[in-house]
Amino acid sequence: MLVTDVVVQVLADPAVEPAGLLPARQQMALSLGWHIILACFGVAFPAMLFTMHLIGIRRDDPNALMLARKWGKVAAVLFAIGAVSGTVLSFEMGLLWPGLMGTYGDVLGLPFAFEGLAFFLEAIFLGIYLYGWDRIPPKRHVLMVLPMAVAGVFGTYCVIAVNAWMNVPVGFEVVDGQVTNIDPWAVLFSSAAFWQFLHMWIAAYMVVGFSVAAVYAVGMLRGRRDRRHHLGFTIPFAFASVAAVIQPVVGHLLGNRLAERQPAKLAAFELATETESPSPLRIGGFLIDGTVRWAIDIPYLGSIVARNSFTAPVEGLDTFPPEDRPPVNITHWAFQIMVGIGLLLMLSVIAYWVARWRGHDLTDRRWFLRLVAVSGVLAIIAVEAGWVATEVGRQPWVVYGFMRTSEAAGDNPGLWWVLGVTAVVYSGLTVGAIIVLRSMARRWRAGDVELPSPYGPESALASSEARGGAHRDTRGDTHGDTGEERQ
Repeated sequence: MLVTDVVVQVLADPAVEPAGLLPARQQMALSLGWHIILACFGVAFPAMLFTMHLIGIRRDDPNALMLARKWGKVAAVLFAIGAVSGTVLSFEMGLLWPGLMGTYGDVLGLPFAFEGLAFFLEAIFLGIYLYGWDRIPPKRHVLMVLPMAVAGVFGTYCVIAVNAWMNVPVGFEVVDGQVTNIDPWAVLFSSAAFWQFLHMWIAAYMVVGFSVAAVYAVGMLRGRRDRRHHLGFTIPFAFASVAAVIQPVVGHLLGNRLAERQPAKLAAFELATETESPSPLRIGGFLIDGTVRWAIDIPYLGSIVARNSFTAPVEGLDTFPPEDRPPVNITHWAFQIMVGIGLLLMLSVIAYWVARWRGHDLTDRRWFLRLVAVSGVLAIIAVEAGWVATEVGRQPWVVYGFMRTSEAAGDNPGLWWVLGVTAVVYSGLTVGAIIVLRSMARRWRAGDVELPSPYGPESALASSEARGGAHRDTRGDTHGDTGEERQ
């Protein structure tokens, strides 16, 4: 038996996998899948908030100012929850993947440090913005959103740069099994980081834009057709529209890089079992026992989309050793779900703006409002599917070509308990966020924009006056009773 055959059998044998590998994978999937949506709001929501506030100031529009004030409070709630999940993730990197951080920690330290600084800056300016209402001059107050927006974008870029580095490792050399010649700045300035961040940045505007527009679309379906609902729908939908039209182009440019850097992932995306020239585009289908079933093949289109050529082939899965192939069906379907939803959302926004240009307002059509009402959920599903395609498609590597995921995990079976606790905490955070946001919405519909503070000078004064009044009433009642007794 050849040595390579022994290696293949060992890698394929789940009994030799570290005990912490499966719980680490499950927990990372839960944490990242949950946190990424909150990160989208940190990236895109400040720009929409700034636009709404600026409209309110320049047009002296009280509806726009009121929406900006409310959106700021929603941003604070989401930021608070995101702070919890982000803190959990920072601990998880070392806890779940000791092999990765122990080997490459010096390479990744700088992006993580910058992300922490960006997080604190974002929190500081969000606090200033919330406190600044009715206290800071309007033109100066609205500018407080800009540092918050920049910090959110920069922090997200640092995290995406780390993930891009896992796909395209740079900034180090391996000499005699040791990581040397470390250049952490290369992680931040690699071309892979730029393209992957651009793809995620645009996706964030789709998630937030469609999600916020969906809230007001539901309100319009329920008969709320006031100026505030039209503003609340139009501004985020405009942001989402631009993002939805640009995203397919950016995704195509990003995907063209896979043929050289991650050909096995591209083969899984395209469900290419063999190298074909030209390659067809396969829609749907499953790989079962090495055979593609139930797929629709469109000739030539695979080469055109993946390679920008009519004849260039997509390298087939059969050219890679079995232990180096990603889970094909999950990767293929995650990619197709992302692309399918992206195209659907792009067509919907084009239809809206073309109809508006021709003098028709599709917000008067209930079918369109229903489509917008589910567009936020669709955008979230597309982002989650995109991350599944990216992460699962990179397997079995955690650092592509250098370290396998099984080598990065620890041998701690107690991680299953950590996963259970994390699931409970995230479930509680989700329920709590829904309760708080729904409670805020009910109060706002009732006209209560500000809640009374439970403490502070005004509350203390009001409490003192209330106690004084009660004391006077008690004294009056006492005198009255005494008088009655005297009589």
